[in-house]
Amino acid sequence: MSGPSLQDLTKRAEALQPLLFKNAAESDRNRRASEENIRAIAEAGLFRLMVPKRYGGYEGSVRSHLEVSAALGEACGGTAWVVALTNVCAWFTGLFPKQAQDEVFGANPDARVSGVFTPSKQSRRVEGGLVISGKWYFSSGSLHADWAMVGIIEHDQNGAFKAQYLALVPMTELSIEDTWYTAGMRASGSNCIVGNEVFVPEHRLMDIMAAVKGEYPSEFKDEASYRAAFVPVAALILTGPQLGMGRAALKYVIEKASQRAIAYTSFEKQTDSTVFQMQIADAALKVDTAELRAFRSADQIDDAAKRGVQLDYVTKARVRADTGMITTLITDAINVLLSAHGAGSFAEGSPMQRWWRDSNTAARHAVGLPAIGNEVYGKALLGVENTVTPLV
Repeated sequence: MSGPSLQDLTKRAEALQPLLFKNAAESDRNRRASEENIRAIAEAGLFRLMVPKRYGGYEGSVRSHLEVSAALGEACGGTAWVVALTNVCAWFTGLFPKQAQDEVFGANPDARVSGVFTPSKQSRRVEGGLVISGKWYFSSGSLHADWAMVGIIEHDQNGAFKAQYLALVPMTELSIEDTWYTAGMRASGSNCIVGNEVFVPEHRLMDIMAAVKGEYPSEFKDEASYRAAFVPVAALILTGPQLGMGRAALKYVIEKASQRAIAYTSFEKQTDSTVFQMQIADAALKVDTAELRAFRSADQIDDAAKRGVQLDYVTKARVRADTGMITTLITDAINVLLSAHGAGSFAEGSPMQRWWRDSNTAARHAVGLPAIGNEVYGKALLGVENTVTPLV
């Protein structure tokens, strides 16, 4: 039985925009997405976007992930970030062995997973798995999660590096430290997860370096969604909320333009100014270019997964660079729009200042840093060894 179409899911997200926009200032102020938002998103089934169909999920594509998170991002960037990161963690969970998936989604198809790749080095091997401890910053969506996915490094008896894993742990075995005091993306509630002597069985450990190579422990090799390239997916999904914020800022400034004068000039309406018209065109082209790059990369990832082939290394490197380029285009577009709209953009009551803060904060996510992505891509194009990061 087929589930809802991409268009249906996107319409569900769009239908939630008035609610999320209404709660956006409160979510920002409280440093967590409104519980009303989370309930409505869950009721719309949007947390099931990347959950396997075997558990009643929609087994979505990367394209669907971007479309849904962008639609939500038009109303509240922080809430959209929670949904984007929770959904990609559902996708990561779909790469684990069946036993682990059953424990997460078999017990509760609506289970939500938050995640942090940055590894703790506090682990020791015991019979049947690892005992881990640590603090994991910054776990978006952890305030609304049932499970956490955390990075861990294992060392051998001599203290040498042995392996790096993603470990699935029930939130009941962890605690949350309230550390998320930031200028932007406040509604994401990306607090610190704390674990002390937590046992993780072997089936809830996934070797990250193997995953980077496309070697996933899931037994369900016929599920195309879970054949997609690991790092390209992990990177590109960061752009969905950004696309939404760029769209929202552009739409807002255009809608207000005929009602606003340009102070200390003869223009009684912004729309009469050629300079303003040029600024709007510049911002719109940046937003359009960001979307074109994002959806090209998403479609290439999805197509390779459907065909059961690996993306070539240069394309994977380009997707990582695309991620930084997309966020740069959006932040640049919003900066242009702030200047065009005027100093009123920075009033607390204006959504412009929130989109500006949220977009700029999200753009600094380590996986999306443009300088790193560009260096990785440049090395790939030139055939130079990548000594920067294995995450490509």
